[in-house]
Formats: sequence, structure tokens, C-alpha cells
Amino acid sequence: MPEFNAFFETLRARIDSKDTVVSVGLDADIDRIPEHLLEKDLPRWAFNRRIIDATHEYAACYKPNAAFYEDADGWRSLRETVAYAHGKDVPVLLDAKRGDIGNTARKYAELLEHVDAITANPYMGRDSLEPFLSKADKGVFVLCRTSNPGGSDLQDLELASGEPLYRRVAALADLWNDRGNVGLVVGATAPEELEELRGEVPDLPFLVPGVGAQGGDAEAAVEHGLADGVGLVNSSRGIIFAGEDAGEDFAKASGQAAKRLRDRLNRYRE
Repeated sequence: MPEFNAFFETLRARIDSKDTVVSVGLDADIDRIPEHLLEKDLPRWAFNRRIIDATHEYAACYKPNAAFYEDADGWRSLRETVAYAHGKDVPVLLDAKRGDIGNTARKYAELLEHVDAITANPYMGRDSLEPFLSKADKGVFVLCRTSNPGGSDLQDLELASGEPLYRRVAALADLWNDRGNVGLVVGATAPEELEELRGEVPDLPFLVPGVGAQGGDAEAAVEHGLADGVGLVNSSRGIIFAGEDAGEDFAKASGQAAKRLRDRLNRYRE
């Protein structure tokens, strides 16, 4: 196995120092941001700053989803958010799910100049991911077995070899990990598949979404999501909107939710 690259070693240090594997998803939906922040110049940034202040002691990583920032003010908000998270010594994983070929892929990969890791879609094969993989100090989490119900439409398809497609993706990602910078996205809503994939690729850290609003299996996420203690269990809405009805005290509820998740996950960590 290649040794972990700089990103995963930084993540390991964060996990160890803060005793947490919680990834806080910063899905700053403008329609759910507290009304008193909407008058700010950049409401999403104002929201994220308060969330980070309340949760950073419990966060191994922040995971903003690019879909919530894809407009001019959104990208400004995202840049401020990333800088602020870094100021708290928390790495940032951009959930962008990019995957294309040629010049398009190379332009998408420029996002990694601003963040520490990214999610990527492997549907177009190795050459679509190479611009991301070539950035040896960054992390690349390859979509493998997602937590949404429709994921099985393609991911469960049986290949001529008899294996489901998601297992082939995992095997390929393992082969692509020659720089020690590859992880997998594997949802917590199918714990038996989490266990199966951990057996197939023992050395790849997982990003495990679905623990929170989607009701995924926290014990399985921890038991099978970590590779040599390194991995992430994500909650987005369950943390950042925990105080949705609390008015100006919304961030306090988010901090409490992040702490609860950290403590819940830590019950299952060795």
C-alpha cells in the first residue's frame, strides 16, 4: 500500500488531536438560512462563519457542497468559508462530484488549488480523474456506493464477472491509489456493503455520508469507514440546520449537534 499523502496525514493529525471523525457538510441553502442573516452582504458566508465558530472543535473536516455556491456571491462566500476553516486548522473537502475529460477535467481540477480534497465521479474512467489524482498533495474521494435510494439503478448492476459495478469501482480506485491520495464515498445507509467494501479495499479511507438526516448506521460507518484510523463520517443538514427554529441562537444548536455526533461516533472507535 502507498503511504498516505499529505492530505490524509493532515486529516489523521486532525482526527487524533480533536478525537473526531465528523465531517460537517456546509450546504448553505439560502432558503434555510436564518432570516436575520439575509441582510448581510454575503449571507451564506455569514451563516458558515457562525457554524464554523460553533462546530470547529468537533470537526475533522468541513465539506461544502459546490451546488450551494455556484453563482458570483456564492463563490465569494465559498472562498471566505475555506479561508476561515483553514484559519481554525480544519481541512476542507469540496463536494463537487466532478468528472470529465481533457481540458474540462483539467479546469475542474484547478478547484484543488483552493481546497484540500474533492469528490469525483469515476463514470468516465481513469483519464477523467487523472487531473485530480495528479495533484499528489490533495485528496480525491471517488464516488462508489452512494446513500441515495436510486444509487442502485447503476451501482448494483452485475458485470460479466459476477461482481456489482460499485465493487469494480472500488477495485479500480485501489489501483489508482499509487500516490496515496484516493478515498471512496460509501454511504452509511447500506452497512453490509460498507463492510464488504472494507474487506475489498482495506487501505482506502472512506467518506461516509448518510449519518444524520438520512438515518444511516453510525456504528457501521465507524467500524468499516476508517482505514488505519483515517476516514470521515458526514452530517450536513442534521448539524447546520439543527437550530433552524432557534432564530439568532441557531449556531449554538449546531455546535451541540456536532458534539452529539462526535460523541456518538466515538463510542464505536477503537
